[in-house]
Amino acid sequence: MKSTLMLLLSAALPFAAQGASCLPAADLIARDSQYEEATRVNDAAFVENYLADDFVWVHNLVSSIDDKAAVVARAKKAATVPKSRTTSGVQAQSLGDTVVLRGQSTVEAWNADGKTWRSNRYQFMRTYVNTPAGCKLLAVQTMKVWSSEAEKAAAK
Repeated sequence: MKSTLMLLLSAALPFAAQGASCLPAADLIARDSQYEEATRVNDAAFVENYLADDFVWVHNLVSSIDDKAAVVARAKKAATVPKSRTTSGVQAQSLGDTVVLRGQSTVEAWNADGKTWRSNRYQFMRTYVNTPAGCKLLAVQTMKVWSSEAEKAAAK
């Protein structure tokens, strides 16, 4: 009996060592909101732990690509904190150990007067993978789809 119990425990250990799974999708969407907030407040420790080691972020509008080191460094030296970062319309698609979230992220940033703000909306795709260290964010692609500044300029 004791040897059977030990065998079952040793077989289960690799699964426990994997940490939090990327599924169910509803839980991942909630964790993804934590990532948005950590990005907003420049929580470098959270971001560093959350991203996969070979993380990549493709920004369509400015044609740049950031790796994990660049994102963590930006969080460590950021001088401003946006008013808010919120997501909407988030949907999940999964295959095996990979989940892709897609939706929109709206970032409200304070203007220089400290009283008014501008908004930018981005379409995003975030790819999450299960790793031995748990669910990690592997890749992000963002594309700006709307700006309050552009809307103001068009109205003039």
